Amino acid sequence: MSLFIVLCMGGFAYKHIQKLIKSFDLVAHTYEVNIELERILTYLLDGETSQRGFLISKDTVFLEPFFTGRENTNNSFAKLKELTKQDTIQQNNLRALTVLIDENLKNIDQSFKYSDEDNLNSKEFDLLLIDGKNTMDAIRLEINKMIAYQNKLLHLRKELNSKSLTNTPLIIYSILIIALLLLLLTYSRISRNLKIFKFKNEQLEIFKESTNQSEIVSKHGNWTWFVEENRFEFSDNLYRLLSEQPQSFEATLTNFTAFVHPEDVEKFKNQIQKMMEEENLPFIYYKVVQKNGNIRHFKAYGKTLINDDGQKRLLGTTADITDEIENYRLLEERNLELERNNKELSSFNYVASHDLQEPLRKIQTFISRLEDKEAINLSEKGTLYLKRIKNSSTRMRLLIDDLLQFSRTNKSEEVLEVTNMNILLENAKQELAEIISEKGAIITSDAIPVLTVISFQIQQLFINLIGNSLKYSKTKTVPTITISYSKVDANKISKLKNTKYNYYHCITFADNGIGFDQEYAENIFVLFSRLHNKNEYSGTGIGLSICKKIVENHQGCIYAEGQLNEGAVFEVFLPLK
Repeated sequence: MSLFIVLCMGGFAYKHIQKLIKSFDLVAHTYEVNIELERILTYLLDGETSQRGFLISKDTVFLEPFFTGRENTNNSFAKLKELTKQDTIQQNNLRALTVLIDENLKNIDQSFKYSDEDNLNSKEFDLLLIDGKNTMDAIRLEINKMIAYQNKLLHLRKELNSKSLTNTPLIIYSILIIALLLLLLTYSRISRNLKIFKFKNEQLEIFKESTNQSEIVSKHGNWTWFVEENRFEFSDNLYRLLSEQPQSFEATLTNFTAFVHPEDVEKFKNQIQKMMEEENLPFIYYKVVQKNGNIRHFKAYGKTLINDDGQKRLLGTTADITDEIENYRLLEERNLELERNNKELSSFNYVASHDLQEPLRKIQTFISRLEDKEAINLSEKGTLYLKRIKNSSTRMRLLIDDLLQFSRTNKSEEVLEVTNMNILLENAKQELAEIISEKGAIITSDAIPVLTVISFQIQQLFINLIGNSLKYSKTKTVPTITISYSKVDANKISKLKNTKYNYYHCITFADNGIGFDQEYAENIFVLFSRLHNKNEYSGTGIGLSICKKIVENHQGCIYAEGQLNEGAVFEVFLPLK
């Protein structure tokens, strides 16, 4: 009977210890869920900071925390799904949180598009920022709700844990032998748990150190305001941002305000006073003066958190954005320089289209009068000189027209439109109808689908390429030009492997003309580049340069292949979006 009682009590004690251990595991599990939720919020805040840094500076370096945070957020979500797979309420909360985070990431991606289009001052962008803020607020509320739920579970599990601990000494002291056995078992389990807690503490230390390193690298510091105690704590790197040694002075508002630039002191004090009244700090901007006289630009942000004991703390981050400000100023200077260059180019276009052509028209007019009325009075040399003057003036007119055409293809304000490419091709043929008829050229073409292009530029592209084939046709051979179309995979074509898009529209122009040596395939697209003497073939060496510029305006590329006396092939690749 005694042995039976001892065995029963031993079984009861063992079951009690298992329940106690499970209680510890549940408490640890609750803490782990809270840690992952806090990490997700931290990653999202880093992404928000990265977004603003990129929008201000357009420097892709600021996007690294955004992409890293996106990956880390996914990892934390995977852990949370695993940790809460038995908790239906938290699984539903996670699904709601996933939708909010996807909206947040979508909002940030859309803001990057506005940045690429230099459209940051638009009303749509402002609405996008407001929407992003509302989404972020909703994310914070959702995470706080999940943390509150976990804290509720933690409270219940602590109560259960407390009851189990109360009964344990009675059982241990009732049966000495069982107590000794249980002691060994408990020691074994506690030893294992201590190893786990030690490992997690090491992870926390590593995380803390990585956070410190992150502050140094990203030039920001953290600070905490304990609301009830009205006490501040500054991180080491916040002192470094002020060019001071860590913890070299007491963390107080008075000591920190001493570093604020005199111009911003009043504004800074008003913002801090508002922070203390509302217990919240939106983004504020101010300048500080270091002891060495350097002026640095700071940005600060704070958010209130309440712990389990109801104590309020405002967690803040202060970043040094001096480099961003300097980069922005440099960008403004370059934009002004670009505007000046554009004005000079516009002036050149005006001179080329008016001031240069006016005297040229007079020269050609007087040449025409000389030919009509004075040609019979000129000597043989005079007639030769007049002919050369006429040819030179004609070439000058052609050169001016081609330069104007080239400058127009440099303009970026033209709008892309859904266009019937076959109509543009027919218009190009009509422009060249006279020379096509004169040479008896045969032009065949595939049907080209409707594309989104700058219509007049693509028509000029067709005119130049067909005209080029007609110009360099063989003298005793009927010119044949074949225009074909296909969709191509960039990964399967070597010359397109490093391009931006995966698929392209390919329009090919093949002729049976005199061709060219393949070693000059790239040179023919260079401005004023000619492979033949101007006496052999007319032209200015600008036509194919215009073709290349038009294709580049459409984010495409153009390549040429030639074989002497066999013909030439021009391939135009336009992106399939």
